[in-house]
Amino acid sequence: MAEDENDEVPKLPPDARLESLDARLDRLQQAEAAKKAKTAVDPNMRVAQLVIGYLIGGPLGGALLGWGLDSLFGTFPKLLVLMLFLGFGAGFWNIMRISRNTPSRNSDRQ
Repeated sequence: MAEDENDEVPKLPPDARLESLDARLDRLQQAEAAKKAKTAVDPNMRVAQLVIGYLIGGPLGGALLGWGLDSLFGTFPKLLVLMLFLGFGAGFWNIMRISRNTPSRNSDRQ
């Protein structure tokens, strides 16, 4: 059989191979574009994740800190409860802070 310049045995005429390659490349590019369109992050979803994180992390961090201080000083429920409420306060404070800077308000000012 005849070999081309790449030392490959051509199985199809050159035009048919290029068309086949173009068709496969187009399919892969469309699949990649569809995959990227699905993974686009909604800014409102990011804000919702921040709110949930602050609602969970603030009280949990305060409770852990209060428990640690209570075990250190021997005043078991007092500092735990105090730091738990401070954690709730800090969580809500952060939620109020990010609610003032939402993406929809920033786009209205421009």
